[in-house]
Amino acid sequence: MSVQPAPSSAFDRAYGQLRARWPESTEERDVETPYGPTRVHIHGPADGSPLVLLPGGSATGLVWFANAPALGRRHRLYAVDLLGDAGRTERRGTPLKGADDLTAWLDALLDGLGLTRTHLCGHSYGAWLAATYAVRAPQRVDRLALVDPTRVFAGFRPGYLLRALPSLIRPSEARARAFLSWETAGVHLDETWQHLYALATTVPGRKLIAGRRPRTAELAMPVLVLLAENSRAHRAAQVADKARRALPQGEVTVLPGATHHSLPLAGPDELNGQLTRFLAEIIQLGQ
Repeated sequence: MSVQPAPSSAFDRAYGQLRARWPESTEERDVETPYGPTRVHIHGPADGSPLVLLPGGSATGLVWFANAPALGRRHRLYAVDLLGDAGRTERRGTPLKGADDLTAWLDALLDGLGLTRTHLCGHSYGAWLAATYAVRAPQRVDRLALVDPTRVFAGFRPGYLLRALPSLIRPSEARARAFLSWETAGVHLDETWQHLYALATTVPGRKLIAGRRPRTAELAMPVLVLLAENSRAHRAAQVADKARRALPQGEVTVLPGATHHSLPLAGPDELNGQLTRFLAEIIQLGQ
């Protein structure tokens, strides 16, 4: 089953417009997996250390366009359209039923990309998926970065879920835009991406798997947690406290002025700098 809209759809046109914002050297690759072909946007030097980027729901792998130029200087970036979400990843073959399937899909994706090990970074739902995978397959993850992760250290705030409900029950571009406007109040959002996000919420057939919170105490690799100071998805200070307790050897930083849905594209310099430093520095666990 494909969750791709028709080629002539408004979503497809918006997708193409955002794809044009990536560096000219970016490659597009469809990687075969038992769950269907997965679209990956690839940028950076061929000999750069690999960094797999997982977006939040409805964001598509293209959301990392503002981060790609900086992160792609020394890393080989693989920005993924998520299985079960809107984008150019198709769902066919083995049914997608639970977190085990997502782990198996990511295993197959990394195999198809020729990546025995990689750095892994996710935002929002993508951060939940990244943490879940890192717990289950630590031998494949060098370093883990979680950008305003949801359902990893804490649940959603009830007010956030209530605001999101209308666009979930009766999805429309107008409702998605209203929700984004509320959550990112005071932060400028790129219009091209905002248009694509709003349309993505209306694509039929989307199926995002929501599993249990990952056992973060079992994470064996260096972990960076970047939280949005003004996130309305959860209270950043409380999540920071829980993350520090769960990851005594991890690093937790609150990004000033950021909101949940403004990441990773709005004001990318701080986020890019934090990621670049974390992925480059020498870290000795247990010291």
